[in-house]
Amino acid sequence: MPAISEIYVKKATSDKASLELNAIVYATDLSLGSQNAGLFAVHIAACLSARLLVVHAFTLSQSALEVEILQSRSSQQRQDLNALLAGRTALLTSDNVEAIPKLLEGNPQKIVPEVANFHAPSLIVMGAYGGGRFGRGVFGSVSEQILWSSPLPSLTVGPKVPLISSSIFPCKKLLYVTDFTAAAAHAAEFAVTFAEALGAEIDVLGLLGAKAVLQQDRLADSHKKLLSTLDDHEPTRLRNIFNSKTHVAVGKAHDRIIEVIKERSIDMLVLGIQKASRFGMEKRTPDVFQLIVDAQCPVLTVRI
Repeated sequence: MPAISEIYVKKATSDKASLELNAIVYATDLSLGSQNAGLFAVHIAACLSARLLVVHAFTLSQSALEVEILQSRSSQQRQDLNALLAGRTALLTSDNVEAIPKLLEGNPQKIVPEVANFHAPSLIVMGAYGGGRFGRGVFGSVSEQILWSSPLPSLTVGPKVPLISSSIFPCKKLLYVTDFTAAAAHAAEFAVTFAEALGAEIDVLGLLGAKAVLQQDRLADSHKKLLSTLDDHEPTRLRNIFNSKTHVAVGKAHDRIIEVIKERSIDMLVLGIQKASRFGMEKRTPDVFQLIVDAQCPVLTVRI
């Protein structure tokens, strides 16, 4: 599969980057808790002139399965879900957004990435709520699985994100976090281009390990390493942003990021993540997802 930068970032004739998406894939469990994610999805779809696919994946109950197999007709469960999904989709439809309901049978961990991949380039938007470090909600665990299952970017709206209105899209400032690794650099172009497409300012937070010593030469080396790993798409524009707006912090990543989000009134957080193996995925998931649960803004993750 092509790199994220190859799929999403296309050079326009004006020599300025543009973000082109076929669809925003809003994954919903049809609960009230996921509605905030739906509002973010519809605003992003409007900003980027993309279709909005409202996806609900489900599993038939045994009784419904028997009705559909033995009587060759749609079960009441399927009819009820179709009606509920159609109603939720209608609420997200406007003159600027084409919202399309998609009721699909199967595991959401598999179905949602499949839909997103089929309509790529696309962005997955989903909610995560009702959980803490030791008590995540059911949809929280599902969204966590989807986040790691799809190679496409995902915007996850956590339980502490304030409820937004249908008319106001709060995305004036975006925070891109880098630990000066290849995975973080992979998300750089997408973060910058996404901010430009939404008309948002971008801040950069560089994180060094808790035991690191802030020395000028080390910081300079970190910057050089970051810049050397960036794609050659528009190096001048990217380097100007990193050279002028990068703040460096030492300490526990989770705590520093949460502090910066509050201090700078950040509206969206962008992280580069890496899935090296199933064991590695499980090891890193608690840190990334706990950040999503605790952040007061949605988190955009771009996987390498």
